[in-house]
Amino acid sequence: MRSKILFLIVLLVMSGNVFSQKGKIERANKKYDDYSYIDAIAIYEKVAAKGYKSVDLFERLGNAYYFNSEFEKAVLWYKELIDMQQEIAPEYYFRYAQSLKSSGAYERADEYMAIFTQKSANDARGKIFASNTDYLEKIRRNSGRFNIADAGVNSGLSDYGSAFLGSQLIFTTARDTGGAFKRKLKWTNQAFSNLYASEVKVDGTMAKPEKFTKNLNSRYNESSAIFTSDGKTMYFTRNNFNDGKKGKDDNNVVLLKLYKSTFDEIEWTDAEELPFNSDQYNTAHPALSPDERTLYFASDMPGSYGQSDLYKVRIYTDGSFGKPENLGPSINTEGKETFPFVSDEYELYFASDGHPGLGGLDVFVSKINIDDGSLGEIQNLGAPLNSRSDDFAFLIDSKSRNGFFSSNRTGGKGSDDIYKFTETRKIKCEQLLTGNIIDEETGDFLGNSQAMLFDEKMNVIAEMYATEQGYYSFKVPCNARYYVRANKVRYEINELSVEVPDETGNTVLNIPLTKKAIPFKKGDDVGPKLGIKMIYFDLDKSDIRPEAAVELQKISNLMQLYPSMKIDIRSHTDSRNTAKYNRKLSDARAKSTMRWLVGTGISPDRLTAKGYGESQLINKCADGIDCTEEEHQRNRRSEFIITSIGEKYK
Repeated sequence: MRSKILFLIVLLVMSGNVFSQKGKIERANKKYDDYSYIDAIAIYEKVAAKGYKSVDLFERLGNAYYFNSEFEKAVLWYKELIDMQQEIAPEYYFRYAQSLKSSGAYERADEYMAIFTQKSANDARGKIFASNTDYLEKIRRNSGRFNIADAGVNSGLSDYGSAFLGSQLIFTTARDTGGAFKRKLKWTNQAFSNLYASEVKVDGTMAKPEKFTKNLNSRYNESSAIFTSDGKTMYFTRNNFNDGKKGKDDNNVVLLKLYKSTFDEIEWTDAEELPFNSDQYNTAHPALSPDERTLYFASDMPGSYGQSDLYKVRIYTDGSFGKPENLGPSINTEGKETFPFVSDEYELYFASDGHPGLGGLDVFVSKINIDDGSLGEIQNLGAPLNSRSDDFAFLIDSKSRNGFFSSNRTGGKGSDDIYKFTETRKIKCEQLLTGNIIDEETGDFLGNSQAMLFDEKMNVIAEMYATEQGYYSFKVPCNARYYVRANKVRYEINELSVEVPDETGNTVLNIPLTKKAIPFKKGDDVGPKLGIKMIYFDLDKSDIRPEAAVELQKISNLMQLYPSMKIDIRSHTDSRNTAKYNRKLSDARAKSTMRWLVGTGISPDRLTAKGYGESQLINKCADGIDCTEEEHQRNRRSEFIITSIGEKYK
């Protein structure tokens, strides 16, 4: 990948070509300091070929190739640097390791990452590596999920970054469209970039690319656009150049800024600079949240953790902006985090060389918590989307799972190319936890048993009733311990733990239950004997709560096992409101409970229902007594008294 896609790269230095005659090294250094890396490389390599060696020479030669993403060539010069066994900055061990990955030498790369980690103990990249030494295995598990192909819009130069605008794909290109005056970027010796558009045809092929809009094409670089869903607002990246004037930082360098344009039904309006830009730092590569109220972007503004960080800023309804917020150290490292994209499913995709990858920039994803904006686990998208080269500018349609990304991998047409893809399987690791609840003695399936799922802290995650074959199933995240509790009338409760692996698949856990005799007799309240919860009601309501329905199902199951059993449903209220009102309310609750049980197949002639109002309180909370809501709720209850039992079992 070339300078315009590595965020911190400076795209322009307009100082001219001033050469001294003091020797090739000095000339090359001036080229290097002027970001003319291609020209600097040519001079440095001639000097090196004559046997000249120095730390400074090999650092600059390695960097010149590294910054142009020619990692295999960077390996040669960083190796020369390391072999000199001189004191060098820890960053060079990181760059050497990254370059080795791009050559496929992962074991050697890990060796130098370990050295980097040791020499830079506080660097997040080292800490992440130390806690993810099995990163290649994790990447392997996420691999094989994409079918990729050339997008059909690439030229012999750099093509990258894409956005949807209706049926069009808007992308960045350095293709030279001719003209008497052809400006070139000194970093790469390629033409400056413009925004182009290509119609996506019904069959997925692409129409011939054309310039997107002449109104926004300046003398310098335009790139990485994003559009609102109505197609009327565009945010994009441009050099610090507007209204015919260029701006420079204190080092006389023209940096990158974010701009906004609106469509007036005829043409895109002149670029409007966003208010949080600065001449002294870069802002670039915009992305919008699904509700279009938050703009994500990359920047090296003060407060950044690394060479470029990801930020977000609120967009208010009047079009103004809030204060940019750094996404924090869970995302940003001392390296490069860039090219954000947020899907309709609130997944943040971004490119990074600071998180463990296959080489160069890799694409990662993290789930955004809609409630508080926090970010979940960061995962590498795996091969073949990620490669040993720079992979970035990920874009996906959440519904079709089709999209585009950019890469400078081998086999392409230009220095960077756009590829289309179809995602065949989501990255989310999920296990299907299944099993049968069976009679321990006979092996028979125990249909309609209750199965409850708990997490490692014994919090209830889900519950269900098994099928007639005793089958239950729960979808659970991978790599965690769970507990499944099985319960059925006439059986002892059994609870088993299970550890599900860290890969998508199916985990089977069969649960045997031991039969028990349940001594029921006339006059018993079946609730306590079944070990079920009270059937509570909300204040002044007679509706059956969802959690109450789960408990009532147990009573229905019992009455099906005892086909002659009859039950008197007795409903009670708390002391609030009048006694007359409470008798009426409790009677409504009793009859509501009876109707629910009848709805499960219990004959109405086996049930009676009556409300007792506040006449049988079970605690001190009578009229005039100050009680908590929980104390009052204990009185809003139902009892299920056996009035006839008949034969024992069905």
